[in-house]
Amino acid sequence: MDMQSPHKTIQFVKGGQVVSLANVPPSRTLLEVLREDLACTGTKEGCGEGDCGACTVVVGEAEGGKIHYRAVNSCIKLAHSIDGMALWTVEDLAAQDGTLHPAQQSMVDCHGSQCGFCTPGFVMSLFGMYQNHVACGEPITRELAQQELSGNLCRCTGYRPIFDAAQQMAALPTVAVDETDLLSKLELLAHTSKGLEANLAYNSPSTLASLLQARAAHPDAQLVAGCTDVGLWVTKMHMQFGKVLDITQVQELRRIEDYPQHIAIGAAVTLSDAFAALAKERPQLKTFAARFAGLPVRNSGTLGGNVANGSPIGDSMPLLIALGANVVLMSVRGHREMPLEALYTGYRKNVMAKDEVLAWIKVPKPAPSEMLKVYKISKRYDDDISAVCLAVNLQIDEGVVRRASLGAGGVAATPVRASQSESALLNKPWALQTVQQAISTLRAEFSPISDMRASGAYRREVLGNLLQRFWLESQGLQQINLESFVLEEVAP
Repeated sequence: MDMQSPHKTIQFVKGGQVVSLANVPPSRTLLEVLREDLACTGTKEGCGEGDCGACTVVVGEAEGGKIHYRAVNSCIKLAHSIDGMALWTVEDLAAQDGTLHPAQQSMVDCHGSQCGFCTPGFVMSLFGMYQNHVACGEPITRELAQQELSGNLCRCTGYRPIFDAAQQMAALPTVAVDETDLLSKLELLAHTSKGLEANLAYNSPSTLASLLQARAAHPDAQLVAGCTDVGLWVTKMHMQFGKVLDITQVQELRRIEDYPQHIAIGAAVTLSDAFAALAKERPQLKTFAARFAGLPVRNSGTLGGNVANGSPIGDSMPLLIALGANVVLMSVRGHREMPLEALYTGYRKNVMAKDEVLAWIKVPKPAPSEMLKVYKISKRYDDDISAVCLAVNLQIDEGVVRRASLGAGGVAATPVRASQSESALLNKPWALQTVQQAISTLRAEFSPISDMRASGAYRREVLGNLLQRFWLESQGLQQINLESFVLEEVAP
């Protein structure tokens, strides 16, 4: 640890009271602070990688005069990242007289717990749903419950009683958060002097200018933008960072800007908000967005972090490549723009200079004749990492492919554009013979590795199968994809 970099005191509101924690190292996770420093042991450690949801807590931020609630994984969230926010753990929900919150009482009434280890995480996800839906007068449907509990795993109950509990919450007596009092406390924290942030071990600048200056001054600081991947380096690889530069509070980079020809998504925009913006322009992306990860991961992770990380199995990049997205890199020296696929030079390597940050992702708006689908193949349907991801974006005019854009993940050292396969489609009739030739080209274009998720041979075969699926769906067949499967509820 660089002894010249003092630790910033973390301040947040928990249980209606301001909590101050001093001398917290920059690599310490929120889960460690909760369990070991604050004795809030209701929050559990299960997987330590944001997969199981046992560690779920809810954070709140002031946005537009209201509190915005997000369920997040505390195991891979750095403790300093909640500075200036509100936090709820399972200990904060029951009233002082012991009356349970609807998120808790409904679990009791519906027998939603057996061994109980995962229960606090489920309760906190339910609390997030309660604040974002029930408190706003919105009903919780079965589909919504399944989507928003996708980041919580239970090995006992089979989920049905937990989904029942989600829908039962609205029938219980209303419990409201005193947002007026909470907003006043958060405003006070926002005005608390933060000292010389550039010299702190954990620096979370609020403006783009201060971020670029900090990056130039500390090019070796660990950059984080949601920390859902860097958090794994801490929990699984036991890495420690002497200095962390967190971009998630940079106001300019938390925006999604709308232009006539494209939208610009700031690097600090959460995956939840980024995918919502993409699905607004292209509704067919809604299901894929819900499968990207569990909701707590999407609530913490950022699109900029996912892109900059450059994992070959990162799901957003094949889609963005197929959409023709560009990235904007910035430093105190200026900025430069390039196609997203040009960012990568090798496995988790990129062209960014040490003083640069990825600031924006620019996504073109849909063309009138655009045909877009993105397919994710994983061992679990929900809350899992891809073995193969393929995004296909074609423009077909009078039966001829006038534009072809294909992005692939899980088949090379980086997310890649399938340029040879695009050439096999371009200016050809959209017909079975063209597709069959393109399938052969796509299977031969990459040499994927074999690993625990899939063999190389399987990945090559699946790539071609997905392009065939795209062809069949373009011909009107819809019952060939799990997305079209609907499980009908059966009355008890």
